[in-house]
Amino acid sequence: MNKKHRIAIGIFVGLCLIAALYFSIAAQKKSFHSKELIYKDSSMRLVMGTFAHITAVAPDSNTADKCIETAFEKIGEIEELASFHSNSSQIAYVNRSAYEAPVKVSESIFEVLQKAVEFSELSEGAFDITVGPLVELWRLSQEANSVPSDNELADARSRVGYTKLILDSNEMSVQFAVEGMKLDLGGIAKGYAIDKAVEAMQNCGAAGGMVDIGGDIKCFGTGPKGRENWQIGLEDPKKADEGIGSGELLAVLKLTNIAIATSGDYRRFALIEGKKYSHIIDTKTGSGSNELSSVTVISKNATDADALATAVSVMGPEKGLALIETIAETEAILISPSPEFNLIKTSGADEYIK
Repeated sequence: MNKKHRIAIGIFVGLCLIAALYFSIAAQKKSFHSKELIYKDSSMRLVMGTFAHITAVAPDSNTADKCIETAFEKIGEIEELASFHSNSSQIAYVNRSAYEAPVKVSESIFEVLQKAVEFSELSEGAFDITVGPLVELWRLSQEANSVPSDNELADARSRVGYTKLILDSNEMSVQFAVEGMKLDLGGIAKGYAIDKAVEAMQNCGAAGGMVDIGGDIKCFGTGPKGRENWQIGLEDPKKADEGIGSGELLAVLKLTNIAIATSGDYRRFALIEGKKYSHIIDTKTGSGSNELSSVTVISKNATDADALATAVSVMGPEKGLALIETIAETEAILISPSPEFNLIKTSGADEYIK
C-alpha cells in the first residue's frame, strides 16, 4: 500500500468516525444571529487523524471566529506533543529514549500520563497507554494481511504494562522499565485536547460551544439558538452497514456542560484474511476486544470519558457497568456485539436521553 493510499484510507476512516458516531442535531447552519448572541459552526478540519469541527456561541462574530481558531490552535498544540504516528512529537521522542534515561516532558504531556495511569489503576489495566507495541504489531499484520503468531503476541505483550511506566512528578520525567516499550495516547489524547480547547474558548469569551473531535464531544454554556442544552445524535451500530448519513439513530442525547466519548468496533477495525479485528486492544490477550460493539461514556470532562470508553470496551458489560456505577457524575450507554446489538445503560443514563 503506497503513501497516497494510506492517507486516503486514513481520511476516510476519520470521516467515518466524525460522520457516523455523532452529529450535532443543532448545527444545521453556518451561523445565525439572536438578540444578544451569534452562533457559528466551523468547517470540518483534519486533526489528530480524524475530522473535527467546533461550534461557538459568542456576543459577536469576531469573538466567535476567534474562539474557534483559538480552540483549533490548542488542539494542534496537543497533537504536536502527543501523536503516536509523528516522528517529531514529544511522545515519539519518549518512545525512542525513555528506556535509556528519564525523559523530561511538557506539563501537558505529564498531566495526560498521570491521568492515564489513574485510569489504568481504576480499570485494573483495561485502559493502558503502554499498548504501543501491540498497536504496532497489529498495524504491520494488517499491512501483511497475516494474523500475528502467538510468539509475536507474547513478545509484544512482554513490553506492555502500565506498572512498567515510571513517572517522576518532581522532575516531570518519564522512564521505561523495559526496553522496547511504546506509549500510545490514542485512547485519551482526543479527550484531553477537547477539554483544553473548551478552556481556550471560555477564556476567549465564548458564552457556549461544542468541540467535536472524531465523535468525542464536549458541550458547554449556552446552546444554539438560546436552547438550554445541546442535542447530539448517537448512531445505531445495527444500521452502520447502511452507510454514512443513513439517518438511523440509536438515541438523541441532551447535554449541558458535559462530555461524551464513544469507542466501538463497528466502524474502525483491522481486516486481516477476510476477518474483522477490533482496533481496541485487550492487553491481557494482545488481541482486539470483542466484548461490546459500542460504548458511549458521559462524563464531566472529555479526558475521563475518552479513557473510560476504552476501558469499558475491554472490560465488557458486567465489569464495565459496575465500574461506571462507582464513578460520580458518569454514565454509560453500551451496545452488545452483533447480531443482538442489545442496549445496556447505567442507572442514570436516561437523564441524558431525549
